[in-house]
Amino acid sequence: MGLRDLETGSRSAPPNGLVRSHFNVDAEPPQRQFQAWRERVGHVIDVVPWSLDSGKPFHAAIDRYVVGDDIVFTDCRSDAMLLERSLARISTDSVRNYALHVFVEGDVDGVTVPSSTHRETPAAAKFVALDLGQPVRMHRNDCRVLTFFVPGTMVQEVFPDPEAIHARTMQPDSPIAQLALDHTVALGREIATLAAPAAERAVRDAARLLIAGFGKQARLSGGAGAAARAAMFGQVRRYVQANLHRADLSPEGVLTALRLPRPTLYRLFQHEGGLGAYIRHLRLRHAADDLVRYPHLMVTDVAYGVGFKSPSDFTRAFRRAYGMSPQEFRASSGTSGKPV
Repeated sequence: MGLRDLETGSRSAPPNGLVRSHFNVDAEPPQRQFQAWRERVGHVIDVVPWSLDSGKPFHAAIDRYVVGDDIVFTDCRSDAMLLERSLARISTDSVRNYALHVFVEGDVDGVTVPSSTHRETPAAAKFVALDLGQPVRMHRNDCRVLTFFVPGTMVQEVFPDPEAIHARTMQPDSPIAQLALDHTVALGREIATLAAPAAERAVRDAARLLIAGFGKQARLSGGAGAAARAAMFGQVRRYVQANLHRADLSPEGVLTALRLPRPTLYRLFQHEGGLGAYIRHLRLRHAADDLVRYPHLMVTDVAYGVGFKSPSDFTRAFRRAYGMSPQEFRASSGTSGKPV
């Protein structure tokens, strides 16, 4: 993702050398405030109209800092809202960073990954990690949230498959979470006064601390055991990717081929709802990519190409995951293919 994909508001270069932008809806008439916010952040994520009366005042403001050439740090205060990054949106934009959210005030609840019935966080969370290349829907309460938009290479320092960090949360009472919270709060308070090199160091340190916390929660960091789990996770991921086209790919087949302990394999993919759910989720994501990238490829060929046993099975799974058929998704992304 280019940094300009996260542009918001007026830009300025303060004396410390950081590029900062600021946007506040207070300058808008009350009946326009919610819509103004939707328009401002809509290039990254959709703010879904819900029970909010559009005629009521809506409070939201964001400060954004460009850090180096690959990280953006934002400080946002807002009223409650429902946010969604849909598959259709992902298919038409270039935003592919990873967002690490720290809720200094308030929280987020109902974090849901549409393609997986297992990956849902109904309880309130203070720390949430998102892969902006994957769909998500979440309800954000009145809050102040500090967010780090970081590249996949940074996440990969802990997660062999960076996409596995998507929709993960972190227990707020763990020592690493407390340390990350303290560091992030101090950063939010001081970043406007830090010189650019010091700000970049502080932001990178905080982001790495958060990623380490999510990794520890996933048991992928700390000690020889964690290193072994990370290696096994990478081994399974590579095997699944290489054999995704095979209709007979299954958790049992992976166990047999790689000779891994069943309990360990289950724990590695528990966040995904199990290895079977991970395989299905990956097939659907690859299929969605293919529907957009190859508009003249028949939907039947897309289905078989990612390992579905029949086009009807594929269509049912796709509709169940994304709320639309493959043909409807292809049409919504602005592409068109051959008839099925």
